[in-house]
Amino acid sequence: MRWCIQGTGRNRVFSVTGVKRPLSALKGGVSRPPERRTDPAPVPGGAPEQPASDGGVELRQPGRRPPPGGSSLFSVAVRMSPSTSPRFFTKREVAGHRTKESCWVLLGTRVYDVTAFLRMHPGGEALILRRSGRDVSREMEGPPHRHSENARRWMEQYYIGELDRDSGADEAQTLRERKKAVEQTGGETAERTTDVEEKEENEDTPYNRCSSVDLDNDLVDWRKPLAWQVGHLAEKYDAWVHQPVDRPIRLFGNPFMEASTKTSWYWVPVVWLPIVFYLSWHCYTTLAKGTTTVVLTSDFSVPVHKYVFPLLFLMGWFLWSFIEYCIHRFVFHMKPPAHNYYLITLHFLLHGQHHKSPFDGSRLVFPPVLASLVVGTFYAILCSTLPEILGTSVFVGGLCGYVVYDMIHYYLHYGSPKRGSYMYSLKAYHVKHHFEHQRAGFGITSTFWDHPFNTVIPDEKF
Repeated sequence: MRWCIQGTGRNRVFSVTGVKRPLSALKGGVSRPPERRTDPAPVPGGAPEQPASDGGVELRQPGRRPPPGGSSLFSVAVRMSPSTSPRFFTKREVAGHRTKESCWVLLGTRVYDVTAFLRMHPGGEALILRRSGRDVSREMEGPPHRHSENARRWMEQYYIGELDRDSGADEAQTLRERKKAVEQTGGETAERTTDVEEKEENEDTPYNRCSSVDLDNDLVDWRKPLAWQVGHLAEKYDAWVHQPVDRPIRLFGNPFMEASTKTSWYWVPVVWLPIVFYLSWHCYTTLAKGTTTVVLTSDFSVPVHKYVFPLLFLMGWFLWSFIEYCIHRFVFHMKPPAHNYYLITLHFLLHGQHHKSPFDGSRLVFPPVLASLVVGTFYAILCSTLPEILGTSVFVGGLCGYVVYDMIHYYLHYGSPKRGSYMYSLKAYHVKHHFEHQRAGFGITSTFWDHPFNTVIPDEKF
């Protein structure tokens, strides 16, 4: 039998293996059955390993097998949530976690381990660290920033327990003790499940990397590839895709297709910067020959000097900034018709998956193959409307702008810019776009084009 329980809590998943045995086993005298192998699917993060209780339930890190002599008839993936027995912490315990290695905060009586979120926070690591170990309810309401509903929902993923205000002891009640109490009262329930048919699943399948979800609440089955599911969400898709989660996304079941959708950030400069350097050198040396002219009429032409190249280069960069804005607003943020399965699927593959899982580091930059289609189209249009060497000069500036765009986009999600810097404000602006203003704030490298098109994210008022 396999139980999968959805929950939250800093992306940490406890893998629980248990033994199904008669009630008399709880009192001793019955040996454990022979070992049975279980290999839980690997889950990012992890949780501290806990000793096994006497009732046959063992908490261990994902990806590790039962110890010799142990056994398991079912595997359960558990994330700490209010629906499970929470762990209780004293104020002294919470106040002791105020470092980059372990950073906890309070929201009322709820305890959150936000260590994994430090680098992602738009305000930077220092902003959270200064408030670690204490209640941040006031900061969540603002000023200077009132956190959106999506931000609050996101925070619930780091929930680890409750503040024990009534206990005067220095040591909090442990999860092991609470699990033992639950098991003592639930033994009879476990005994009545012997007639349930056991179903074995392949734990090594490439897309079985997340805990199962309640389809009534989450709308999709995260254990399966999402690409072919989202189109069936119809009118619910737009609201669903703009509720970000901190989970890995599996788009395709085919390993090759899945791998083609992922790109490490460094491949962008590795692939495109050599082309930028070569074409820049080629354009400059060609213009330096002094043979390039722009023919205005049959009797009049204008020579193009080599010193014009930097101007053409900047023109291309500026043109790219406009293309960047248009693609982001009119293609990536199109609202597909609720009845069109294929447009919803296309939107999710192009950009929806990024808004659903905005901190998936393997999908923050364009795969070179997909980017080459846009780059090739950009080059063809320029060379057909301008003399070849001039079109290439403008193109190389635009290509350089694209590389900078992808690098800035990655940094806005994972960098920690200095407070008060340009990148600091740009990161805060972009995070607002993800969590609160999905129909505004389309500029990535700059907010310039948001102003004439009236899509600037408004300042908050208190």
